[in-house]
Amino acid sequence: MGYRRRRKTTAKKWSRKVLGLVVLAALSLAGYLTWAPEGDLQPARVTRVVDGDTIDVILAGGREERVRLIGVNAPESRGKVEPYGKEASAYAEKRLQGRNVYLEMDVGERDKYGRLLAYVWLEPPQAASEEEIRAKMFNAELLLHGYAQVMTVPPNVKYSSLFVELEREARNEGRGLWGLKERL
Repeated sequence: MGYRRRRKTTAKKWSRKVLGLVVLAALSLAGYLTWAPEGDLQPARVTRVVDGDTIDVILAGGREERVRLIGVNAPESRGKVEPYGKEASAYAEKRLQGRNVYLEMDVGERDKYGRLLAYVWLEPPQAASEEEIRAKMFNAELLLHGYAQVMTVPPNVKYSSLFVELEREARNEGRGLWGLKERL
């Protein structure tokens, strides 16, 4: 009788452990699916818009940084100007110049030019759901309005699948650079 009772107790313990692991996995997956920002967002003030996908900021501690937006590539507006480059830069200037923003880093912190790589939030996200990303992240806004194309550079791929969807939406609607016949 002792053996049977011990076997039931052991089975109960294992089933609880398995259930706990399943719940933990589900919670982890739910967190992953909402793209919750990892770590703290860095507050910054935009001091200059260099072009459609690059800005200069002052971080909360007073340090100046040049920031390259992760996951997007706006047409060139300086040097060899590309179609829709001036419009992309003007849009970024209108939306960002002098504004307080929140920088979210991904895996790689800097590019080969020493620029800080970041997702630029116009307001701090609560859960970073797709709806919130569309409404509050400037990188996503550029894609949605057709001011930039997706540019995925591993290891910074946190929002890459959503960015591809946003670009596809802009392309299908003919927004921004996707409405230019000479571009495509």
